[in-house]
Amino acid sequence: MSDEDELTHTTAEGEAQMVDVGDKPDTARRAVARGTIHLQPATIDAIQADEVGKGNVLATARVGAIQAVKHTWETIPMCHQIPITNVETDFDVAQETITLTVAVETTGKTGCEMEALQGTTTGLDVIWDMVKAAEKDADGQYPDTAIGDIRVVEKEKRALD
Repeated sequence: MSDEDELTHTTAEGEAQMVDVGDKPDTARRAVARGTIHLQPATIDAIQADEVGKGNVLATARVGAIQAVKHTWETIPMCHQIPITNVETDFDVAQETITLTVAVETTGKTGCEMEALQGTTTGLDVIWDMVKAAEKDADGQYPDTAIGDIRVVEKEKRALD
């Protein structure tokens, strides 16, 4: 393991610690995360027709994703509070799935991958929350509903102009 690969979230004694980024230069950074929720086709149809009783599902999920990005540092231990300069959300609606892509940009000393992941997971959770009544079976279970394939699909870092 090289020095660059060394775990920096723990002390020599194994105690958790926040990484000191104070000496790092500010850079422009961008991270993109993506994930998918599987739903019944009838639920997808109701979302597209804006016929879900709780309101506009994708608009609400977009707000939830952006809020989550902005509050990531409050929910992930040792995560730095960073200045978010931009958040983009994109929904790809298919017959049985909705894929959410969240792109986050920052100018700072550390990356924004966790923010992109947090935005993606929360946005998908919001969708589930808003359609759970339609997704439940007769026993109150969710046999067709699943969130998955959440991952960082892009990461960029460049010097400031």
